[in-house]
Amino acid sequence: MIDIDVLDRNIERMAASMRTRGLKLRPHAKTHKTLEIASKQLAAGAVGLTVATIGEAEVFAEGGASDIFIAYPLWVDTHHADRLHQLATVATIAVGIDSVEGATAMGRSLGADAGSINVLIEVDSGHHRSGVLPGDASLVARAAANSGLTVTGVFTFPGHSYKPGMPMGAAHDENRALTQAAAELASAGFDVKEISGGSTPTALLEGETVATELRPGVYVFGDAQQLELERCTWNEIALTVATTVVSRHEAHSGNLRRIVVDAGSKILGSDRPGWATGYGRLPDFPDARITALSEHHATVEWPENADLPTPGQRLRVIPNHVCLAMNLVDQVTVVQNGSVVDRWAVAARGRNN
Repeated sequence: MIDIDVLDRNIERMAASMRTRGLKLRPHAKTHKTLEIASKQLAAGAVGLTVATIGEAEVFAEGGASDIFIAYPLWVDTHHADRLHQLATVATIAVGIDSVEGATAMGRSLGADAGSINVLIEVDSGHHRSGVLPGDASLVARAAANSGLTVTGVFTFPGHSYKPGMPMGAAHDENRALTQAAAELASAGFDVKEISGGSTPTALLEGETVATELRPGVYVFGDAQQLELERCTWNEIALTVATTVVSRHEAHSGNLRRIVVDAGSKILGSDRPGWATGYGRLPDFPDARITALSEHHATVEWPENADLPTPGQRLRVIPNHVCLAMNLVDQVTVVQNGSVVDRWAVAARGRNN
């Protein structure tokens, strides 16, 4: 269920922060995968959308988005090249690269029209996933240019911000890496038009940044991870899962008081970072903890000072990682003031390549 009033407030809060700081907002649409939310973000001032796959880009381009960045180090073969060429006829398309080999393969597959696709060099700012070291950005950029691609800038994802106490440090790491990488490209003769960064845990931090645009995604909904990282409040959670109590157990023989609800890993997703207190949170019972997930069961340890819910009772659950939860359903229910007002298709669900 998506509370549309909370959703709208979250969208405007981020947009207002970007306007105040003179930054462009390019939200990551892999979080919500819905055309309606993308439309709201663009109407609030976003310059375009970020996606993770060509398939997601196709969905949002068909839905009217005219400026899309595939923030992923794509390996482009002939089939992918055909799809990118088609996308470039209806929208401005940029993609990520992080290797000489990837740049060369992309240019070869795109052929004579390689220059119609913009590329940004991905650098590692501390998350240690994809991305080259900032000092090597110009090597990849030269390979891209030699392959006919149009190099427009650099980007990173400060994913190590997703740990307690890390957002501020990750933001500093991001700024340092982007500054170095942009300088490397400029020294090599490239016109650095875009310096792209950001994550939901860092996007609202108002420290110094060399970035021209930020790409947060989860901020539209919030989730249990953001809540426990103190990057959002209970009142800023826009998405919850409606569940039903199917089993109830009083404490006996050393067993804990618990209930079981009918939202398991196939609806909540199974992400649980080591620092999280459970597999999700219950907004109406903040002391309860989801201690185990099966495919269709969530086991909830119930606090001693609260009455156990009865079988059949409806509860709300906040997923740990909302991006996974959205990719597990075909449709979401939109609510306002406790009433259903709409249903939205998760249009980009499953478009994972």
